[in-house]
Amino acid sequence: MNVLRNSVRLIGHLGDDPKVRKLDNGKTVANFSIATNEIYFDQNGTKQSEATWHRLVAWGKQAEIVESYVKKGSEIAIEGKLTNRSYEAKNGEKQYVTEVLVGSILLLDKNKK
Repeated sequence: MNVLRNSVRLIGHLGDDPKVRKLDNGKTVANFSIATNEIYFDQNGTKQSEATWHRLVAWGKQAEIVESYVKKGSEIAIEGKLTNRSYEAKNGEKQYVTEVLVGSILLLDKNKK
């Protein structure tokens, strides 16, 4: 049951190209966002669609896969865990960020000829 304590699974499309960097310590990190869509019917029976954006971070081999195969519009499935961090903004205020740390990634785009 411990694997369910902090587990996230999402399927969505990238809203922009991933930002991939190589750090001074040799590690590779990719930052990107995906949108998941929820479709429902409102009180009048009209079909509605609502997008939710999720920040994702991939390290190492996962970041290299993202760099090589993923771009704006790509559909992916990820499994990971929620992480929280804070940093000091340029104006001196403390900012808080919640992200999904990618553990595994599945590319869902069909091969295009």
